[in-house]
Amino acid sequence: MKDPINHPEHYTSHPSGIECIAIAQYHDFCIGNAIKYLWRAGLKHEEGISDAAKEIEDLRKAIWYIQRKIALLHKNNPDSLLQQPTNDVLE
Repeated sequence: MKDPINHPEHYTSHPSGIECIAIAQYHDFCIGNAIKYLWRAGLKHEEGISDAAKEIEDLRKAIWYIQRKIALLHKNNPDSLLQQPTNDVLE
């Protein structure tokens, strides 16, 4: 039986049999969301949008969250020797 609220198919159909939340819950918000979008990339379908376009959308969302995490790390560590982010999503 399908359960789109508690166990959406695009989060439970990973070949490992592991549900996305079992991994993502151990990370902060940005990393957890990046994992979520990477996990479901290519698994979610939407009428009127090609599967490739939907997969690209999820991959771009994952990138956005990763870039935000990098920007937050830079913001909170101003003396860091790390390279400054090339795309500051916090502006």
